[in-house]
Amino acid sequence: MPNQFLQAGRIVGTHGIKGEMRVDPWCDSADFLSKFKNLYFDEGNQKLEVISSRVHKSQLLLKINEVDTVEKADVFRGKILYINRDDAKLDGGRYFIEDLIGLDVFDSDTCVYYGKITDIMRTGANDVYQITSDTKKNYLIPAVPQVITNININNGKMLIRPIRGIFDDED
Repeated sequence: MPNQFLQAGRIVGTHGIKGEMRVDPWCDSADFLSKFKNLYFDEGNQKLEVISSRVHKSQLLLKINEVDTVEKADVFRGKILYINRDDAKLDGGRYFIEDLIGLDVFDSDTCVYYGKITDIMRTGANDVYQITSDTKKNYLIPAVPQVITNININNGKMLIRPIRGIFDDED
């Protein structure tokens, strides 16, 4: 079962003197994270009321309830922020990275088992999924509709139609 609370970023410092904190987002973007009214510490056990948030370069500037000085904000440096998955609105065909890691990957046509997704790399044009086989060999596939034919988070499976040469030594 997927985790209810997902890691979303880390507080890396303060901004100004009124209690704003600089957050390095681990999700799609600082803009995505700025839309949340509540964030959490301690894997979802401590709810934070967001007073304001805004994007600054690639980071999020965050102000939470009852933190109104730089000294109070500095106490939170290094803490990990979480989001509640129920608060996140994802478009169809989009998934949380945490939900994809560990999926079993099979060939759509032959049902051959390739391995598990062990890493996801963000390249800009499209993500690249690392699949690790039972023999610990790593393969990289582009996360594009021509390759990925089906993702079923509930069943823990991904079906792919691999590009020639990824899983074999063909030229």
